[in-house]
Amino acid sequence: MRVPRIHQDIELRGGARVTLDETASRHLLRVLRLKTGARLTVFDGRGNEYEAILEAGGAAAAVRLGAVLERRTESPLRIVLAQGISRGERMDYTLQKAVELGVSSLLPLFTRRCQIKLSGTRLARRLEHWRGVIRHACEQCGRNVLPELHPPRPLTDAPWDLSGDLSGDLSGQLAGRQDDVLKLLLDAGGDTGPGSLPRPAGPVVLVAGPEGGLDPQERRLLQDRGFRPLRLGPRILRTETAAVAALAVLQARWGDLG
Repeated sequence: MRVPRIHQDIELRGGARVTLDETASRHLLRVLRLKTGARLTVFDGRGNEYEAILEAGGAAAAVRLGAVLERRTESPLRIVLAQGISRGERMDYTLQKAVELGVSSLLPLFTRRCQIKLSGTRLARRLEHWRGVIRHACEQCGRNVLPELHPPRPLTDAPWDLSGDLSGDLSGQLAGRQDDVLKLLLDAGGDTGPGSLPRPAGPVVLVAGPEGGLDPQERRLLQDRGFRPLRLGPRILRTETAAVAALAVLQARWGDLG
């Protein structure tokens, strides 16, 4: 049986006894039906992961942390995926696979052709749901660092010059010389293929549209901000396929899928 991996958003240290949160406890005790003495791993989403032993069940599971696990799971290629918000399972799929493919940061975008409207309580619930998708994807794929999920913003209001607030808002993902940032816009009508791209000296910012893609005004805005239209072959890809395919290509060329 595969050793379960559990995320806990707390400080971890070897030898400590940790009481797991309700979600993790329910998963281990009711879904997996683990017993006292079962082995698992616990990680904090900031790069720290420990071996652990289940010590007690009941309403809340408690584990004893053991040795720290030294594993390199983060790609050397930093990628910010700015994804046009798509419907339900399509957006979930994109976020899940982006995590598996090593994306560093996720920025949902409201675009003119978005078919879903989110605000207030509904937006807060959706953000919490997306955080769960990201957390579970990290648990499954072995990543020790949770990609940062940023609050959705309209594409036309995003600071695409990548200066000032955006660098800070993305927690340093885009810090450094802005000339080193490779800015890409997925566009079926683009004239640049992956093989023509220069090797990035810094992070990559990848913009992908929702169902129906971006409209001409949005594409012009991004191109005016220095984004290169990137074409992935002769076929038109669905929104839940396009970003995933592009991430795989980028990681294979310059990341850790080579």
